[in-house]
Amino acid sequence: MGSGQVTDWQGRHVTVAGLGVSGIPAAKVLHARGASVTVVNDGDDARAREQAAELQALGITVRLGDGATLPEGTELVVTTPGWKPDKPLFAAARQAGLEIWGDVELAWRLRGPDAAPWLAVTGTNGKTTTVQMLASILKAAGLRTAAVGNIGVSLLDVVLGEEQYDVLAVELSSYQLHWAPSLRAHSAAVLNLAPDHLDWHGSMEAYAADKGRVYEGNRVACVYNAADKATEDLVREADVEEGCRAIGFTLGTPGPSQLGVVDGILVDRAFVENRQQNAQELAEVSDVNPPAPHNIANALAAAALARAFGVPAAAVRDGLRDFTPDAHRIAHVADVDGVAYVDDSKATNTHAAEASLAAYESIVWMAGGLAKGATFDELVAKSAKRLRGVVLFGRDRALIREALARHAPEVPVVDLDRTDTGAMLAAVQEARRLASAGDTVLLAPACASMDMFANYNKRGDAFAEAVRELGS
Repeated sequence: MGSGQVTDWQGRHVTVAGLGVSGIPAAKVLHARGASVTVVNDGDDARAREQAAELQALGITVRLGDGATLPEGTELVVTTPGWKPDKPLFAAARQAGLEIWGDVELAWRLRGPDAAPWLAVTGTNGKTTTVQMLASILKAAGLRTAAVGNIGVSLLDVVLGEEQYDVLAVELSSYQLHWAPSLRAHSAAVLNLAPDHLDWHGSMEAYAADKGRVYEGNRVACVYNAADKATEDLVREADVEEGCRAIGFTLGTPGPSQLGVVDGILVDRAFVENRQQNAQELAEVSDVNPPAPHNIANALAAAALARAFGVPAAAVRDGLRDFTPDAHRIAHVADVDGVAYVDDSKATNTHAAEASLAAYESIVWMAGGLAKGATFDELVAKSAKRLRGVVLFGRDRALIREALARHAPEVPVVDLDRTDTGAMLAAVQEARRLASAGDTVLLAPACASMDMFANYNKRGDAFAEAVRELGS
């Protein structure tokens, strides 16, 4: 099918892999364009049957409980991001010489000729915050924009909707990038790289390579993290358009072609005349909410992408001031008896937890859940001196407990052998017992939440509720 826009879907046999959040809209969109669509799904539970009935009513074929066999006559496979690359269905598709697209690739191919350019953000942590900051800056510049993609707003809906945009701030996961071979952003940023989702990608090299796809074909700027050499290496390896520049961001003083921080001011030495001598003030560190180090890095990355799109300095400042962070991202819940309680339930991996722990001096850490193949030695070793106590809960807590025994043996640990939802109240009560005035009780689990909660939001809500009970 090549790599351009596809206009004629009439009669094309497309197999959609997975009913998920992106599978159902993809099936409907392709069916509406005249494609002959078959949806295959591993599961065959009540929810799947309900979703299947909705699609079948439109005339879409659905096969439940059989996601392994490629339907006869398939010309293209469109997959939901969660399906692992090693699925038998994909092996059969590759053997038949078929392309496999994700929802992002489909959205990219369905864009109209005058579609808005994409400013893309990926990385292990900070993607959502950075994309939201970027959208806030673009809006402050008077541009029609939206924060879309992995952030929960379907790119298909945006690309095919009525609303016209000047530019899109697009969050992309490594899964989405894996299945988006022809995506070409105006400019893109990889914020950081740390082991995550290795159970899906198979290796750190494969994970990094998928993140690096975001730079392919960039026109104006490839934004990298000067403190994370792996991100710069990905820029070097990328095949970009002539004239596209590598732009670094740093929490220190920026060199030419970088954005950084000087005396509490965010400055730009990349998108200015005579960048050897000149720097442009963009905003103050105090304009970033919250001004934790990793969040200042997010703000610099967002500013770099906005500046690559030609946004004036004043809009960077105004956009950062207007931005309010999501719930469960370093959210201060309450102070009880001189102890601060902070909800960073969104810290679902070790890299995010490390950034969170680095923001406080004296911490009672609440951690645990589903490890997703992660190890915790490096995280514990780096954070040990800040820990006053640790409360562990969730299925894979033993992995953290063992790392604590190796690298922080003197830190008191409470190991809650519970995964029921009431465990959060018990965990908060234990944390209170370990904390003294001036400490921060920090929920930064370094793990996914699905062993105990529907998602990290629910986990954060349970924490906040438990803290409110302490103070009542």
